[in-house]
Amino acid sequence: MKNVTIYSTPSCHFCHMAKDYFKENNISYTEFNVASDAEKRKELIDKSGQMGVPVILIGDDMVIGFNKPKIASLLGLPA
Repeated sequence: MKNVTIYSTPSCHFCHMAKDYFKENNISYTEFNVASDAEKRKELIDKSGQMGVPVILIGDDMVIGFNKPKIASLLGLPA
């Protein structure tokens, strides 16, 4: 299983959708709240070049936003 990391904020609707999707499919993930963690917020900007969330890392692949078909494909799940 690939490592999954999500950069999110508590008020982000699409972040909640992504985390719900991971839970429904028993995908474990690491979450970083960039609203309260300045170091992780800088890391997010350095990696993605933007401040929008969610930014999801699946292995070495980056997904900007909740792009369900791309996430499913990277995780080997049905779309």
